[in-house]
Amino acid sequence: MNHVDDTGRLPTVTREENPLYYDLISAFHRKTGIPVILNTSFNENEPIVCSPEEAIDCFQRTRMDVFAIGPFMAVKPFRGDQETIAV
Repeated sequence: MNHVDDTGRLPTVTREENPLYYDLISAFHRKTGIPVILNTSFNENEPIVCSPEEAIDCFQRTRMDVFAIGPFMAVKPFRGDQETIAV
């Protein structure tokens, strides 16, 4: 994703810094061949999510397919009009 001035920044994570997030990215890479997960604002036409309760509410009422918080993951039931990749 580019900023308005056409620059970008590539955040990185090491296993020592954040083992859960690092392992998630690694699992996604093994399944898809893509070693990147887009990290963006978590909201939909509202202020950015700031609590687990707000995150769960946003997940439940949007078209988001999968939601992970800490060691927990929720997956919405498959709908015929979507493609899901399990990690």
